[in-house]
Parts: sequence; structure tokens; C-alpha cells
Amino acid sequence: YGKGLVLWHPKGGIIRMEMENFLKAELAKSGYSFVYTPHIAKRELWQISGHEQNYADGMYAPTTIEDEEYRLKPMNCPFHIGIYKASPRSYRDLPQRYSEMGTVYRAELSGTLSGLMRVRGFTVDDAHLFVRPDQLSAEVTDCLNFALMVFETFGFDKVKFELSVRGDDKADKYLGEDADWEHAEAKLAEALNSKNIEYERIEGEAAFYGPKIDIKIEDVIGRTWQLGTIQIDFNLPERFGLEYKGEDNEVHRPFMIHRALFGSVERFFGVLIEHFAGAFPFWLSPVQISVLAITDRINDYATKITDELRQAGFRVEFDERSDKIGAKIREATIQKVPLMLILGDKELE
Repeated sequence: YGKGLVLWHPKGGIIRMEMENFLKAELAKSGYSFVYTPHIAKRELWQISGHEQNYADGMYAPTTIEDEEYRLKPMNCPFHIGIYKASPRSYRDLPQRYSEMGTVYRAELSGTLSGLMRVRGFTVDDAHLFVRPDQLSAEVTDCLNFALMVFETFGFDKVKFELSVRGDDKADKYLGEDADWEHAEAKLAEALNSKNIEYERIEGEAAFYGPKIDIKIEDVIGRTWQLGTIQIDFNLPERFGLEYKGEDNEVHRPFMIHRALFGSVERFFGVLIEHFAGAFPFWLSPVQISVLAITDRINDYATKITDELRQAGFRVEFDERSDKIGAKIREATIQKVPLMLILGDKELE
């Protein structure tokens, strides 16, 4: 299938579905719109965005279709920009918040690949917010609150925050004016300070289009993995000519916020497996209830109970093996099923 390309098996697929369902429900409550975008785009798009110039090593080689060059997407942002640009925008329309479980592809070197943690094709719980300057602080703070809620929900307590900035490194890879960089860095720091979050300032680690907050998790053996990110971007709105008509009836340029909470769904899942050592909480567990019959004569009753639980929305399996109950209990324990429902003659009565 290719190195760094993940096949999701049924039980992992269930956990991923629960992760995504949880996040989508919270996004809907927070006023996000759900969008869907293609996996490839004309090479010209990546030239406008600056990815061709600043991220070429991470992109797959172009492919030609009817004399036009296309590239697999390493990021979703230019597509969300296209959705923003599809209609004229007024100051009343902002903020626009777009969310997508968008699969992207990056040409990672084989030596850097690591299980689920670093792969070549992965899905980002991507969101892009298009905001007025006066909305920037509130939207960044809301993104930070959202991130804190997500990591608390999944039981992560060793969360590290970094403010990645351009610093004194003003190389050509960083796009934009000094004043914009200083303003954006100040807004991110303001949001962190407002929540009394301790963070480390990392010089020279900003994205080429703006500064960012990186959210990292420590796994069970002490390794640190980046998951979520909140980035302010004043470059792509300029490069793509994004506009909105202000209250003064003049044309203005919005800010753009890039925001991911899981980051890579694959990496988040990998950290989650280690965090719970495979013993997932009830709501995430791929099998929530294991139905175990003490004798074969209970099988019809156990099947009925299994069907009733399944209709009630539980993920349940009936162990139909003609084996001793101790062996069935041991198997359910090894599989780390949260609940076992053991049925015998008394339960049938």
C-alpha cells in the first residue's frame, strides 16, 4: 500500500468515528460550518499560496492532466479560501468558520516515519476562520478554550503550550510586514496569558505565513508529540485578495486563523492508545459490552439481549464459543472490554 499510509481496521474505525462525532457536535454548537474539498488542485493554486516556494520538499511531484499540472494537497487552507471567495462578504458576515476532516498528503522521508505518529497520508480536523481585526482576540481565545475542552475530555493532563514566532529570524521564508508579525504574536500571547497558561516562546519556528500556538502532549514514555495548533495568518488573505466590505462601506482585508485540535487524527489516535494502554473509556471503547453465556442453552436468550442492547445504541458482542465461562471472561479481559454481561439460568428466569 505504501509506507506511511494507514489502513483503519474496524475497531480503530469505531474509535475514530466516536472522536469525529464528538468533535463535530461541539463544532456545530460553536457556530462552525462543515465543508468538503478535493484531494488535488492545480499547481497554480500552490504557487499563489506560497507552498510551492516554501513547502516544496513536503509535497508530492506534480502530475499532468490534459496539459495542466496538479499536485496532491499538503494542506486544506487554499480550498477554504476558495469557499470564502465564492461570495461577496460584508462585515456582518464575519466571522466565517469552516471545518473539515480533510485528508492531506506529505512527502515525508521514510526514515522519519513512525507508526501512526508520523505518516504520509493523514486527516486533519482542520478549521479556518475568517475574521475582522476587532474579532481576532475573541476568536483566538475561543479556539484556545475549545482546545482545552477537547484535551480535558480525552483525559490528557500533560499538555504543553508553545508560542512559535519568527523572532529575530527574518529570512525570506517568512512572508509579510514586521508590524503584522508583531501584532499577530501579541494577540496569541494575549490569549495564552488571559487563560493563565504557561507557555514556552520558540524563536524561529513560526509558519511561513504567521505565528502560532502549538499544543503538545507527552506520551507514556515521555515523548512529546504536537497535536493541536492555532495560527494567525495575514499573508494568505493578502496573496489571494480576500476582502469584506466594512461598516464604512470601504473594502477591508480579513485575518485568517488556522486551527486544528486533534491535529492529525492518526497521531491523536496513536497517543490515545498509549494513554489508555488500550483500555478505552466506555464511550470510546470499540466493544462496550461483551455478552457471555454460561451454557449453550442460554444462547437464544443471550442473542436476544445482545440484539436489544445493539438497538439501544450500544456496541456489543456475544461470545458464542462453546467454551468454559472462565475462558470467555479471560478473553474479554484481554480485549479490555469495559463491561461483561454474564448470563446463566438465573438470569434467564
